[in-house]
Amino acid sequence: MFVWPTPPLDCLNRNTAVNQPVKSSPTLHFDVLIVGSGLAGLNAALLLAPSQRVAVITKRAVHEGSSGWAQGGIAAVWSKDDSFDAHVDDTLVAGAGLCDLAATRFVVEQAPQAIAWLQKMGVPFSEEDGQLHLTREGGHSARRIVHVTDATGAAVQTTLIERVRQTPNITLFENHTLVDLITDAKLASQSGQAANKATQCLGLYALDEATDEVLTFQAPHTILATGGAGKVYLYTTNPDTATGDGIAAAWRAGCRVQNMEFIQFHPTCLYHPHAKSFLISEAVRGEGGRLLLPDGTRFMPQHDPRAELAPRDVVARAIDFEMKKGGLDCVYLDISHQPLAFLQEHFPNIYARCLELGIDISKQPIPVVPAAHYTCGGVLADLEGRTDIGGLYAIGETACSGLHGANRLASNSLVECMVFAQATTKAISQTAPAPAPSLPHWDDSRVGDADEAVVISHNWDELRRFMWDYVGIVRTNKRLERAAHRIALLQDEIEEYYAHFHVTRDLLELRNLVQVADLIVRSAQARHESRGLHFSRDYPELAEQAIPTVLVP
Repeated sequence: MFVWPTPPLDCLNRNTAVNQPVKSSPTLHFDVLIVGSGLAGLNAALLLAPSQRVAVITKRAVHEGSSGWAQGGIAAVWSKDDSFDAHVDDTLVAGAGLCDLAATRFVVEQAPQAIAWLQKMGVPFSEEDGQLHLTREGGHSARRIVHVTDATGAAVQTTLIERVRQTPNITLFENHTLVDLITDAKLASQSGQAANKATQCLGLYALDEATDEVLTFQAPHTILATGGAGKVYLYTTNPDTATGDGIAAAWRAGCRVQNMEFIQFHPTCLYHPHAKSFLISEAVRGEGGRLLLPDGTRFMPQHDPRAELAPRDVVARAIDFEMKKGGLDCVYLDISHQPLAFLQEHFPNIYARCLELGIDISKQPIPVVPAAHYTCGGVLADLEGRTDIGGLYAIGETACSGLHGANRLASNSLVECMVFAQATTKAISQTAPAPAPSLPHWDDSRVGDADEAVVISHNWDELRRFMWDYVGIVRTNKRLERAAHRIALLQDEIEEYYAHFHVTRDLLELRNLVQVADLIVRSAQARHESRGLHFSRDYPELAEQAIPTVLVP
């Protein structure tokens, strides 16, 4: 059992010649590089800071990751009426047979300690009668969701960001975009030696947007905590930062990825022309919210005996079915039977945001649609966050730890971030650093400025639209073939663009999104069944044996 302490390239530039003198900033040396500033990354940084020099590299402001958008809460067994076994069973049921039992039990049993650690950090969790208030969400058999009203992620992030800014040994690099990882295999290749499979990560390149310079970071340990890839779809609850950067970079470096076909679509994203990616929390249904057709008819009992409390994949497919059957733009989520005071206490942000848009949720239902929400697959990592490459770790939504299987149980994501941050930092503290060779600097002296940035914006838009149309909630072989064909064309065009022009954040994000889209489609094509979040009209039945989808570079 862990004790939670109180915290006090793969790709060198395509035109680089290793022996060529390059004018650039000196290499930045640290003990640990953390890419991403969500809950997983900040938690890891705080745990490492007492003994390690840590760089936190994040491509926008430190608060702009997905963690801060989490509304519902953190799942943990806290009540005497609940049990670890019940939480494990609920997770396994939601995961449709693909959850790793060891990883699931590991996370569930460490969850209460994770909550206690956040309490020590000062996170102001909601209470009732002097005890943590526990709410319930779809797929859970008990009330076990610890929360801060309906803005848990924002409260947690605000607390940890303040701690990070006050902690020595942590250096924040905001507005720095990961370009690629640096591995021993790539160094050998650039030196004219035979390049075998990468065995060690040595550091990374990152674009500093303030200076438009690609910097070299070196460390014996690198943690990828870059979140998921929701922006690969046209409609998503994710922030603009969710472009699959860590997954794509790890794949290019030589890491396996697993279960990328399982993209969770949140059933209830606010449908309004002026509401970008605003999520209506799972907890609204947990507190009695009912899904209705425009004529007021409730439809979930016809799709599943658990009705609105069914897991997210079931609810999302039911909404998708009803919308397509009726030619509807949206359905409605009604919580108006609850008293106004209850709604203002439990869902203050949802109530206020909807009211800004002219929707009084105490008197009228909320228009909602499904939207891409969570990447259940990712970089294959063990219970200490280790990937296939030495010195490289993946945690949080970037990783595939085995916890989520074919469908993530609501509110299991934040606790996964914390448990694996603790396990990974413990492993790093017990690992002797590998020898550090000299790393070449990024050389873009033989590339030019892009002549038409419209190419990037056009490709970005095309990718997200056909992924929504062809690789969404319901899939077919023909749709996947069409998506694969378009992805291949985009990859060729983007790689040519990448080879001839200076890198920008937009270009890097598009390159990563196209790579992630390719991994999603290839994984979906390999699964000849319908399981969890992957539903195929060509293979509607569930296979007898649940087998993970593992792609090897």
